[in-house]
Amino acid sequence: MKQNVDEKKRPKQVIRLIDRDVDASFPVYFGLTRITGISWSFANAILKVLNIDRNKKLSELSEEELKKIEDVARNPEKYNIPTWLFNNQKDYYTGENKHYISSDVKLKVEFNIRRLKKIRAYRGIRHELNLPVRGQSTKTHFKQMKKRGKKGVVIYKKQESQNKSK
Repeated sequence: MKQNVDEKKRPKQVIRLIDRDVDASFPVYFGLTRITGISWSFANAILKVLNIDRNKKLSELSEEELKKIEDVARNPEKYNIPTWLFNNQKDYYTGENKHYISSDVKLKVEFNIRRLKKIRAYRGIRHELNLPVRGQSTKTHFKQMKKRGKKGVVIYKKQESQNKSK
């Protein structure tokens, strides 16, 4: 009987927030950034809209506050969060400003890369060849470790076998 009372007093160790397990000892501001698709500035905007203290611990939030945070993160346009904070402005297919969180971000990025490859855009070709996409130099710093590693091992073995035969 005594153990049940102690368990109720003890704060939660992990909180499920927007399809992600977040440590309950984190401040709300930091905890929100652990979710894919929520940046520091977007987390700040969520907390400003809901009038929640940034330094409050996640374990101190009520279930109602957690549901409100999730609703704001999923529907930021409903709460008048500026569109320049959204992570997908002027969507390619619809032209709308949208904000994706959780696994939706990964899917959207994958679809965008697939589209670039399909239309044979320069960036798509660079993705296909596993080369840097954003204009980085490839002469000295960028190495294709997958191809180079295999090639180097083969060359080393050939040189070793030639030295033994001599």
